[in-house]
Amino acid sequence: MLELRGLKKSFDGVRVLNGISLDVGAGEFVTLLGPSGCGKTTTLRIVAGLTAPDEGQVLLGGRDITGLPPEKRDVNTVFQSYALFPHMSVERNISYGLRVRGERKDQWHRRVREMLSLVALEGFEKRMPSQLSGGQRQRVAIARSVVLNPKLLLLDEPLGALDLKLRQQMQRELKDIQKRLGIAFLYITHDQEEALNMSDRIAIMREGRFEQVGAPEDIYERPVTRFAAGFIGQSNFLDCAVEGTLDDGAPVLNYFGRRFPGRKPGFPVRPGDSVSLCLRIERIRLLRRPSGECFLPGVLKSRHYAGGSIREIVELPGGQEVLAIQQSASEDRIAEGEQVFMVWNRGEAALVQ
Repeated sequence: MLELRGLKKSFDGVRVLNGISLDVGAGEFVTLLGPSGCGKTTTLRIVAGLTAPDEGQVLLGGRDITGLPPEKRDVNTVFQSYALFPHMSVERNISYGLRVRGERKDQWHRRVREMLSLVALEGFEKRMPSQLSGGQRQRVAIARSVVLNPKLLLLDEPLGALDLKLRQQMQRELKDIQKRLGIAFLYITHDQEEALNMSDRIAIMREGRFEQVGAPEDIYERPVTRFAAGFIGQSNFLDCAVEGTLDDGAPVLNYFGRRFPGRKPGFPVRPGDSVSLCLRIERIRLLRRPSGECFLPGVLKSRHYAGGSIREIVELPGGQEVLAIQQSASEDRIAEGEQVFMVWNRGEAALVQ
């Protein structure tokens, strides 16, 4: 549905996009995820026609729309600020595009009713934006954006102004709306949990480039770089030396004299190379005795109760401290200052560069 081809953009001599390319399929929910200043909003503005690229192309349904003005593109945008007309009722906000297009009153009335049903706001037709909650205003903004059946909907951190509980509720509702409509969504957020919960694919951006693009599970379980692994989820990184390889091609790693097997990485490694072992905090087990093929000894430095879990810090050989999270109900209570063994499964620890 959407093809970005080699987009480059600079502002005042500073490169913001470095030749990015991306495909978005029909009905696909793709999220651009990254820190502030990585190029997410610039990418969205180029697709919307609000900013012109220095180089590259934007294709929609196979048609080159790079030079078209926003109103000539079959694309709509939902902003964090909602951008509703404050002097118009819900009904007139939603129907605005239809009325500008010259639709008959009976036709746009029918479409407004369909949109109100879609966003669960039946009976709110005559209310003004000031009479709505933040979540309701966001629903109206979404209804107004999809009433013209665009091929693509762009969403620029649309839930950022909502409180946590309402944001989580709107995540579910927005994904449900997207599925029912079958419209491709290109979504911007810096919230990793939001991206994991809602997306078919995630494109992690860093300094105007795509660091990794893939399904949420691939991004989380199989990160390809240390930045991607660190940006999604909470991880510990152990810098290890490669000593050799096993029969299956997986490396043998050395961490301060402790040898253990690693998971086969998605990049070539040779003896003498340095790699980082990514240990997700929830995949680490702390035991009184070593277990399995992957473990390191350490000392439990601190433990903090957090309701259903306990967050513990372990000091490893060499002095590095790692964070682990254990279930408080089932955890073997090891006291601070005691020796402990940090244990993990080889298949759950990615190697990154």
